[in-house]
Amino acid sequence: MTQHRHNWTLKEVEALFTLPFNDLLFQAHSIHRKNFDPNQVQISSLLNIKTGACPEDCLYCSQSSKYDTGLEREKLMEIDLVLQQAKQAQNNGATRFCMGAAWRNPTDKSLNKVILMIQSVKDMGMETCVTLGMLTQKQAFVLKEAGLDYYNHNIDTSKENYSNVVTTRNFQDRLNTLESVQNANIRVCSGGIIGLGEDQTDRASMLRSLSNLAIHPDSVPLNLLVPIPGTPFENIKPPTESEFIRTIAVARIMMPKSVVRLSAGRTNMGDTMQALCFFAGANSIFYGEQLLTTDNPNTNSDKDLFVSLGINQKQANNLQSV
Repeated sequence: MTQHRHNWTLKEVEALFTLPFNDLLFQAHSIHRKNFDPNQVQISSLLNIKTGACPEDCLYCSQSSKYDTGLEREKLMEIDLVLQQAKQAQNNGATRFCMGAAWRNPTDKSLNKVILMIQSVKDMGMETCVTLGMLTQKQAFVLKEAGLDYYNHNIDTSKENYSNVVTTRNFQDRLNTLESVQNANIRVCSGGIIGLGEDQTDRASMLRSLSNLAIHPDSVPLNLLVPIPGTPFENIKPPTESEFIRTIAVARIMMPKSVVRLSAGRTNMGDTMQALCFFAGANSIFYGEQLLTTDNPNTNSDKDLFVSLGINQKQANNLQSV
């Protein structure tokens, strides 16, 4: 059951979702324990290097130019400020620094500016990740040559639900960019958002699309929607805690060696819910009080949670002994 599969059927995935909760978590945790240290969680940090004015119409997004969310538009950050943020993240324990720009797709000129940031962050000894929108194959090769470690490009939701969430691009556009990234031998970070009006079949279909890629994503961020006032989804009904945890567990079973990241929405999760997500197979989080434009737990809260759960104690002990 821990083998890499790329031929999941929707019926098989739906069957996982309908398992009794305890059986599903037991199966997911058993697989997680075979592939990872269950008490180690990788820490990343995410910085918005260019805010707002995105021409896309994602119905959940505060950065879309289509909606009045009160977000101030900002130009691409200066590299010195980016490096200051990266250093702070590194001092707080982050091993990967992710940079996001609100573009539909980067121009070659803007990409050159981001490449300088990537190279400078790598010189600090951190892994690098960027999310810049859709890429051409040529741009993916340029990013690989620059030394980029990860490219984030979430598929958001199922192919069937996609047009209910975004109309300025289609689902295949997302897959095309992921293919270009993998062709360039850059590690893929791709997941989705839970709470976009989807049902359980949609969640199964989304995870099936990810696991049936030619190569499983190295990192699978799963976000709990944070409804933004001013967007069409500001009053959308949220999923239940058990629905979200089930999605984490099924992702772990289907992609046994991928890192599954708890991403946006953790401010709406209590400690118990996060603990169950870690048990179900999540083994990465974002540090920092801001994720692009949404709130995130402060670093001290996360450190307290880790201490209470006995997470990353080996790392803490190593730091103390240095």
